[in-house]
Amino acid sequence: QVQLVESGGGLVQAGGSLRLSCAASGRTFSSYAMGWFRQAPGKEREFVVSINWSGGSTYYVDSVKGRFTISRDNARNTVYLQMNSLKPEDTATYYCVADIGGSCSGYGCWDYWGQGTQVTVSS
Repeated sequence: QVQLVESGGGLVQAGGSLRLSCAASGRTFSSYAMGWFRQAPGKEREFVVSINWSGGSTYYVDSVKGRFTISRDNARNTVYLQMNSLKPEDTATYYCVADIGGSCSGYGCWDYWGQGTQVTVSS
């Protein structure tokens, strides 16, 4: 069983930045693919970004390209999401996800989900 704990959410003005963190349990974190989803009120959960086990491959949804950056620190069992130039439409609950297979990206292949952290961007 892998537990994921997100942190770093909060309230920020448009144009500002936040860094989300996701701490994962498990001895083989370095073999997991990791990612982030988000869900805004009244909307479906949306894939945002993923990073493969080595960190050598990332995939971003078009709406966050150039603004968000995913990274991982395998020594700390942690994945980060640096979010810059935030927009009101980025307001959502952000969920950390993990794939023990190491290469998941997109939808339908994630094994574990965190509880989420709220990000609110004011205009």
